[in-house]
Amino acid sequence: MYFKDIIGHEELKAQLRRCVDENRLAHALLITGAHGSGKLPIAVAMARYILCSNRHDGDACGTCPSCVKMDKLIHSDLHFVFPVKKKKGSSADSAPLSDDYIAEWRRIFLKEPYFGYGDWLNMLDVENQQPMIYEKESGEILRKLSLKSREGGWKVMIIWLPEKMKEACSNKLLKILEEPPAETLFMLVTEDAEHIIPTILSRTQAVEVPRISVDAITAALQQRYALDEATARSVAQQSDGDWEKAESMLKVNNDKALYLELFMMLMRTAYKRDIQAMKQWSEQVAALGRERQKGLLEYCQRMIRENFIMNFGRNEMLYLTPEERNFSQNFSPFVNENNIFGIVEELSDAQKHVEQNVNAKMIFFDMALRMIVWIKNR
Repeated sequence: MYFKDIIGHEELKAQLRRCVDENRLAHALLITGAHGSGKLPIAVAMARYILCSNRHDGDACGTCPSCVKMDKLIHSDLHFVFPVKKKKGSSADSAPLSDDYIAEWRRIFLKEPYFGYGDWLNMLDVENQQPMIYEKESGEILRKLSLKSREGGWKVMIIWLPEKMKEACSNKLLKILEEPPAETLFMLVTEDAEHIIPTILSRTQAVEVPRISVDAITAALQQRYALDEATARSVAQQSDGDWEKAESMLKVNNDKALYLELFMMLMRTAYKRDIQAMKQWSEQVAALGRERQKGLLEYCQRMIRENFIMNFGRNEMLYLTPEERNFSQNFSPFVNENNIFGIVEELSDAQKHVEQNVNAKMIFFDMALRMIVWIKNR
């Protein structure tokens, strides 16, 4: 991952490069921003840039020994920490380390740098576990950073989702975050800074990554997926600055007929207050698998927004297929100022619960029941 591979964010990339080139880089960065904005890719591109021995033209060279190792994420002075699960058969007091899953981590990042927490859960096959960064990890971090740089330069520690750290782990890192060894860079990449303890936050400098612009996503979709401009822009506008969402929307197109059918079933059963049908619907959705469940919920949120817009007669702003439009002609009056935020929040919460590996039948049946209230609230 190079700076040139980051989608959009030209101003931010230039700012980070200047900090390195002018030796004004803070020793601990808290990289925040919206989901799918490219926080982790930016951190890895930053690591490549600072570790490169021959950077030029605003990026790493790509040919020095450091860059060759970075191609496979095996640079000895680049370390990753991320949430992990306990292995089957391990004792209750046996805590795993990130290094136990480093092969999986490299594989998922090299395949899709913009992956999210849900993708990582799939890779780990966590079942009902909630991956964490355990207290034991702090000892490994301190040990690794106490050693001299093997390449004779910087040491970089990227902590992905520091909000998943056990409090004991966070507390043991306070001193090194405040007074790290020379030429040591921490980058904490977070989805939820509010759940990081204040003493960690106070020792970092925030780097806010904005949503990716529509133009940048449009250009990237055209380049990477050979889409025509109109299709690429339509997807970019609906993605809300989230590259992972934009890519998932391309996959949704293959399942769109199924998603439309499930969306219509949900809304019709909610209107009829048919509890038995809702139960059957939730069981059908639970059987789809996590990725298709996420795809369905994203599709439902889009359809709710499109139906709300339809009420204003702004057809030029609608992105509906003939089949979607046919259903929406009658359904759109049920989406209005009184309930749109509640409906979207229910769908968004369900999506978060899917990503957190909560029981799918419970998620979708509970959401369907709540939908009765919102559909009737018009």
